[in-house]
Amino acid sequence: MNKSELIEAIAASADIPKAAAARALDAMVDAVTDSLKKGDSVSLVGFGTFQVKERAARTGRNPQTGQPIEISAAKVPSFKAGKALKDSVN
Repeated sequence: MNKSELIEAIAASADIPKAAAARALDAMVDAVTDSLKKGDSVSLVGFGTFQVKERAARTGRNPQTGQPIEISAAKVPSFKAGKALKDSVN
């Protein structure tokens, strides 16, 4: 499912116009992004938790030359599915 299909599904489920569903989806994505930028986590009970994790620096290899390269530490977003979501998938 891509973004436009998700917007159509939201609009149909909530019985709202597609434009309103698109604005709602964009607002939700922006809110989660802003919260993660601040270092906060976002928990949606039954769905899951969005959070920022620290990835340590490490040594990798250039696949073309085989030379070792240093990969710097980074903050990466992660998602952990909640129990209800896991149960509905299985």
